[in-house]
Amino acid sequence: MRIDLMIAGQESVTWPQWLALAQAAEQAGIEGLFRSDHYASMQDRPERSSLDAWTTIAALAAVTSRIRLGTLVSPTTFRHPSVLAKSAVTADHISGGRIELGIGAGWHAGEHRTYGLPFPDTRTRYDRFAEQVEIIARQLAGERFDFDGEHYQLTGCRPNPVPVQPQLPIIVGGRAGERGAQLAARWADEYNTAFPTIAEARHRKDAVDRACEHLDREALPFSIMTGCILGRDEDEIRQRATRFMQQSGTAGDVTAWLDDLRNTWIIGTPDEAAEQLRGYAAAGVTRAFLRHQLHDDIDMLDLIAQLATQLAGS
Repeated sequence: MRIDLMIAGQESVTWPQWLALAQAAEQAGIEGLFRSDHYASMQDRPERSSLDAWTTIAALAAVTSRIRLGTLVSPTTFRHPSVLAKSAVTADHISGGRIELGIGAGWHAGEHRTYGLPFPDTRTRYDRFAEQVEIIARQLAGERFDFDGEHYQLTGCRPNPVPVQPQLPIIVGGRAGERGAQLAARWADEYNTAFPTIAEARHRKDAVDRACEHLDREALPFSIMTGCILGRDEDEIRQRATRFMQQSGTAGDVTAWLDDLRNTWIIGTPDEAAEQLRGYAAAGVTRAFLRHQLHDDIDMLDLIAQLATQLAGS
């Protein structure tokens, strides 16, 4: 199983913190650094800020040499599909071919209101998302095509330049509903689902596998994104959990809080976390994006690297 670092950039991650995280991830041997693409705090903290996702990724691409970089996920409500595809291709050239693009339909109404971005009803958002996935996939493949959809019309589109890597991976995220699974099976290179239990991961993977089988396509790689708190022992785990609760404004007993999350988050020593993730691997998960929200805690990256080493090849 592959392990990647995932950062919630909308919680006031500064450029020096991004730089330190990227450098530490490279030195520790972690395979990838991915970030959310939000403009406002998901913890309802209006005083918190967010640097733009694709500008940040392009900047990190210029100062790193090994780790893969990308979004998990970019809402298609933020950008025209041609703009999003162009941003990903530009970052891919800067990085020398290390970019992955996660995309979703968008869900947080508050940030759209704050920044004056249209936020249509769920059905309309998903209709636009379906159009955008197809447009972006064709552009990243370097196709010349026309597109006459309800929301987007492109005439004689011939992207220039194309990505450096032969195929810039598209990751589609969701809960593997019928329409989402079919869309991913047609256009995506990977399917990602957030904060599932092992049973939920297995069920959602089965749904995506069936959609791929219907199109006579090999099953997509299936990944999870989930929270992560690691420590060398129980005291260190509790210390990090306490800091996280304080940072997020979560009230209550730290032991009870940790117990509530153990079915969906990766919590424990590297050995304990590896055992948790082997359960997900048995359910068909091939990649885990571990969300690290204590942005100035560089020490935990060494523990994530130890975890990745234990799981390599599994």
